[in-house]
Amino acid sequence: MDKKVKIVFENNEFLVVDKPTGMTTTKEKKNEIGTLEDWLRECKQNDLPRNGIVHRLDKGTSGLVLIAKTNMSLVFFKQQFKNRLVGKKYYCLVGGDTSMNGSIDWPIERSKFGFGKFGVNVDGKTALTEFTLIDRYVRNNKKYSLLDVNLKTGRTHQIRVHMSYLRWPLVGDGLYGGEVDILKRPFLHSHELSIGDPTSRGRLEFRSPLAEDLKQHLRLYEKQ
Repeated sequence: MDKKVKIVFENNEFLVVDKPTGMTTTKEKKNEIGTLEDWLRECKQNDLPRNGIVHRLDKGTSGLVLIAKTNMSLVFFKQQFKNRLVGKKYYCLVGGDTSMNGSIDWPIERSKFGFGKFGVNVDGKTALTEFTLIDRYVRNNKKYSLLDVNLKTGRTHQIRVHMSYLRWPLVGDGLYGGEVDILKRPFLHSHELSIGDPTSRGRLEFRSPLAEDLKQHLRLYEKQ
């Protein structure tokens, strides 16, 4: 396959990989090739549903993905996600001058106004996003903010929807109003994953540096 998947950690029970941008996580469309699920079937074959993939990242999002290798681990990790015991942190660059930190607690559901979109709606599912400002930037007299986002729930497009609703769309996210003149994918990278160990029941943390294409893009901005 063309896209390189990096293995961050692996033992007999599970592995954590660094998914590149442009790679779909699971094979939802039967005719789609080059997914992370395809890569796993080639390199880490097992008999688990979706080859053990526990959660998904959007196609344009890069970063850490957790994959179970045994049924025991798959059940354990699914329970961890259900009980919100998995820590997930993301880097994102948004348009606008954000506050130093904040918490967004607005429900999300599928949008009635655009195919493949989601939006804030009182009848949607609970969604909680926390963020901390890392740095402020400027380009062409416009202000931008680099954020460290702590995803407390895992709704589809949650960060993208919440930030867009606050009028701080992610750079490169054309679906939710972000600028796409230079960056052609959302500036969003899953950089930290904190999980329970299915064997020792201790805690494990994994980290991924900002993807290279996002590092290069950030050099186009001036730090304030």
